[in-house]
Amino acid sequence: MLYAGLDLSRKRLDVCLLDEDGATVAMTAAPPDADGLRGLVARLSCHNQPICAAIESMNGARFVHDALERCGWEVEIADAQRVKGLAPLACKTDRIDARVLAELARRDLVPAIWLPDPEVRAERERARFRLHLVRHRTALKNRIHATLIAHGLSAPVSDLFGVRGRALLASFALPEPWAASTAAALMLIEQLDEQIGELEAELRDLGADHPYVPLLMSAPGIGWVLAYTIAAEIGDIARFAAAKKLVGYTGLCPRVYQSGASDRRGPLAKNGPKYLRWALIEAATHAASHPCYAAHHQATRKRLGRQRGKKIARVETARKLAEAIFYMLTRDQPFAPAGPALPLVA
Repeated sequence: MLYAGLDLSRKRLDVCLLDEDGATVAMTAAPPDADGLRGLVARLSCHNQPICAAIESMNGARFVHDALERCGWEVEIADAQRVKGLAPLACKTDRIDARVLAELARRDLVPAIWLPDPEVRAERERARFRLHLVRHRTALKNRIHATLIAHGLSAPVSDLFGVRGRALLASFALPEPWAASTAAALMLIEQLDEQIGELEAELRDLGADHPYVPLLMSAPGIGWVLAYTIAAEIGDIARFAAAKKLVGYTGLCPRVYQSGASDRRGPLAKNGPKYLRWALIEAATHAASHPCYAAHHQATRKRLGRQRGKKIARVETARKLAEAIFYMLTRDQPFAPAGPALPLVA
């Protein structure tokens, strides 16, 4: 067995190949495209031994992983932050990084991450692209609102981009070039509305067949868009051994700094998918008024004050939702808030 460490950059893949004793067999590089990876496999096939490789998680790592596994290699994607913790370096180059990854693979110490299958990746891409378009639309709307404020114009309508709001915008005599930029922004908003509508229709159809979506929609604060997003970001719930594992995966837990008698809590770890955190925080905003969470939410806000209390209470509610989601999906049961047991009848 040979062990390869792969350090990926935009135009180059550095490779370090070690044998079972840790001796260097080859140091090479290849373009990180389909032809370059096939050439790399062909060059290293002369050793006539199976190859186990490790590559850090980054954009493009999944393509390299899939291409090399189709060629017969065994490839693991390593968590970049945990690799840095396992092997801190005084001098950092691409070749040294590749050597470190190869050594971790040889010692069976690669902190591998879970890699979703193509179906889950497609689900994530649909939900993430919808959110990407929504953020663009929101930015354009905010720009139009800012333009009106800059010219002393008020919009006494609840929806500036509805029928009445559009008529009001058309009546404003904005000077150039603000009139042209506002017209262009309105045109782009219409196009985005159409594309977002098509995506939402597709997500609704796909979510109807997803086993997790109906269960997630039974929880407070979670509609079908958030349910599809959470289901896609979680993937397979069976890979989490306990509720705290799922909560840790969301990145909504604070960092812990302990040394002797000192025990401090820092900012959120944010070590999981940012889209999952966004979905849970959005759900927590609405779930905070649910009887199951309202009392604790209000007590946390009051205890921590006006500045910090609201944000921290929302994060705590999001963590509680994540725990509830674990039990819902694991037990295949809808949301059922815990309450006092019914008294036994004598």
